[in-house]
Amino acid sequence: MQFATKVLVLAALCCLTLTACEDFLQENPQDIITPSNFFNTESDARQALTGVYAIYKNNALYGQLGLYTFYENGADVVGPNRGFGVVEPIGNYTLTETSADQSIQLMGVLNTWKDLYKVVLNANILLDALEGNDGIIEEVRTELTGEALFLRALAYYHLTNLWGDVPYYRDALPIAEIARLGRTDKERIRQEILADLQIAQNTMPTAVAAVENGRASRWAAACTMAKIYLIQGDWQAARDKCREIIESSPHRLLPTVEEVFDPLNEYNAEIIWELDFEKNVVSQFEQGRPDMAGNGNWFASMFNPRLRDEPKNTEDRNTLIERLNANGEAFTGTGLQIPLPDLINKFPERDLRRPLTVQDTYEGIPLNFPYMPKMWNLSLDQSPRFNHSDNTLIYRLADVYLMAAEAENELNGPAEAYEYLHAIRSRAYEAEADWRLENLSTEAFRQAVRDERKWELAGEGHRRMDLIRWGILLETVKQTEYRVYDPAENIQPYHVLLPIPQSELILNPALLESDPTNNGYR
Repeated sequence: MQFATKVLVLAALCCLTLTACEDFLQENPQDIITPSNFFNTESDARQALTGVYAIYKNNALYGQLGLYTFYENGADVVGPNRGFGVVEPIGNYTLTETSADQSIQLMGVLNTWKDLYKVVLNANILLDALEGNDGIIEEVRTELTGEALFLRALAYYHLTNLWGDVPYYRDALPIAEIARLGRTDKERIRQEILADLQIAQNTMPTAVAAVENGRASRWAAACTMAKIYLIQGDWQAARDKCREIIESSPHRLLPTVEEVFDPLNEYNAEIIWELDFEKNVVSQFEQGRPDMAGNGNWFASMFNPRLRDEPKNTEDRNTLIERLNANGEAFTGTGLQIPLPDLINKFPERDLRRPLTVQDTYEGIPLNFPYMPKMWNLSLDQSPRFNHSDNTLIYRLADVYLMAAEAENELNGPAEAYEYLHAIRSRAYEAEADWRLENLSTEAFRQAVRDERKWELAGEGHRRMDLIRWGILLETVKQTEYRVYDPAENIQPYHVLLPIPQSELILNPALLESDPTNNGYR
């Protein structure tokens, strides 16, 4: 059975046994499959690990907007073409403890919080079961332990990015004890998950077999480490980790960005990790909803155009529909993630990535809104509305090159950093005079890297965290032109973090002991 299918099939197992689908803090311990009655064989352990992957595919993480709501909206790259539920509080900086409890289609702050802790809970149970388990040979135990450490560390990576200090535990604790945990300093958490990620990098496979596409390799662990080092300002460690990936991994840059995002070229050499999806597999959200049964991934629908919005001129509508039909395509998306005017106005005209990132026509027909075609898939056969087989991209090698350029510049200035930046820019322009940079100061090179990350990685889930770690989110938002919202008057310094949702505070008052302000939202 393909890994993609196994992950989705095991989502039900994950929700019914290893986690509670409704409320993490109110979970019934009897619903958890324990090591004594489940993890007796290698097959059992691998199924449990696959179940942890299944949580990451929920709508609140990587199955729809999920984490991208917080990592892209409210920055200077993408935003919705209209007001929309869970996007508005982030994109307009009107989020409160109360609105953090709201959710749409299992997205939202609360569900993201709960799903990340479901990952932690299940990974801890699996790690506890693997330790000293004589029913599983040591080589397999070591590999599975590394992978579980990676999945748990990734959850804490997101938790500390989004909430800062958070409840932190590494053992298979009773639910009642988990429900009383206070918050742990984020720096301690990051140091400990860096150690876990290094173990994961040392023990996970260097490449994943095609039959298990969607599993993470050791290089996904290394990417996560590099990102944490950048957050910490540990330029040496970040540069060295990026070099490891560039020089030792099997990944390579493709000749063009267009090839990277070709929906028929998934699992290509530039992609370090993507979560795999298949059509016609019922997800957690669709269970019990016959009107939505058979749906696959939702993510591409967020970027695909919505037909009711298009085209710009109503007299072109029939022509648009005819051309879409002739191509076996349709505008069946939502338009909830489209380029902001700021991105459009500043994107270099001769940059070959521009038409992949900003498109306001379809076969010559003017559209009402611009779109980001590198992220869409209009195929009715392969990618029908809310039933996409498209994978969700998490890490690719171009990001690593840009992290290496940034870290090298901060360490030693631009001299050796040009190599990494030019590797990305050289495929983005036809003329060398356009892509080659020379004689830049450290500060000028720093700005060049920041711009390059904007053009290269637009919409891929990095921008808002980049602005936060650079310390420029507030000033950037105040200088950015938005389409729907006007967050300049709303954004405050504390908006670099999210509030812990009100319902979680009611269930566990200890969450306020170390910070009665709840990240500044009180």
